[in-house]
Amino acid sequence: MIQRTKPLISVVVPAYNEQDNLPELYRRVTDVFEKLDVDLELLIIDDASSDGTLNWLRKTGREDRRLRFVSFSRNFGHQAGVTAGLQHAMGDAVVVIDADLQDPPEVLPQMIQRWREGYQIVMGQRIQREGDPLAKRLFAWGYYRVLARLSKVKIPVDGGDFCLMDRVVVDTLNRLPERNRYVRGLRAWVGFRQTNQPFQRHARFKGEPKYNFFKSLSLAMDGLVSFSYLPLRLATYVGLAAGAMALIMVVLVLYWRFFTNAPLVGYAILVTTFLCIASVQLLTIGIMGEYVGRIYDEVKGRPHYIVKETNQDLDASKS
Repeated sequence: MIQRTKPLISVVVPAYNEQDNLPELYRRVTDVFEKLDVDLELLIIDDASSDGTLNWLRKTGREDRRLRFVSFSRNFGHQAGVTAGLQHAMGDAVVVIDADLQDPPEVLPQMIQRWREGYQIVMGQRIQREGDPLAKRLFAWGYYRVLARLSKVKIPVDGGDFCLMDRVVVDTLNRLPERNRYVRGLRAWVGFRQTNQPFQRHARFKGEPKYNFFKSLSLAMDGLVSFSYLPLRLATYVGLAAGAMALIMVVLVLYWRFFTNAPLVGYAILVTTFLCIASVQLLTIGIMGEYVGRIYDEVKGRPHYIVKETNQDLDASKS
């Protein structure tokens, strides 16, 4: 095992088609660490990029041994990239940061200082979002507050994957077997001593965002389904309410039929009622399907990702 005199900080960067951003990220991260009394491991996870990302990683990795990379055999997604980074990182503490520079590397000295003060998880907390459309900001604001209200786990609002975690936290996360990983939720679930580090989220440095509305919605669903049973209970409550309404309608129809002379008309009302009941049934089936689908993923037991290439045998270097 390599003996170190200074702490090793691993900076994990999931990247997909980020050839325009990685050189600037590399420059800013290394500049920050030049002023810190710690060693750096810059670990970039290439999620099967189709641009020049992998070529840049190969070239820069040969020039600077602090930079290591893991390249996937196909695109497995951002959360798989974060998972791979946590599993391959060797640092005494591990930082997760996006490649688009919306999470500024200049915040890392404050996060490392909080870690040295004894905090085992230092979460980046966004106090302002530059460059994000109003609709996205409103969606994120509402989602985090709904999740915080519904989840049994206290998940901090306005947080993301940007954080610093102590080695004991990383090892604990790596032992969790679930497939549909919502890392920021799992990070809260494991506990330990946690604090927030406020920062101003910047606009994307270059290129187009990789998370569109549907990908963001899918991630939001993963978080909601993974940490709350309320959607299932909501389906039950809606079903009970629909049943009560149907019972009331039966009583009213019988009353009109036997105790009044009013003709039984109102096909529009009947059709509307049927459509409402059908929509409730489909909604309930859809909610159950979200949970059943995740159970199916867990039962299959497939790996989170498949590694195609690395510039070093990281697993062997741990031993």
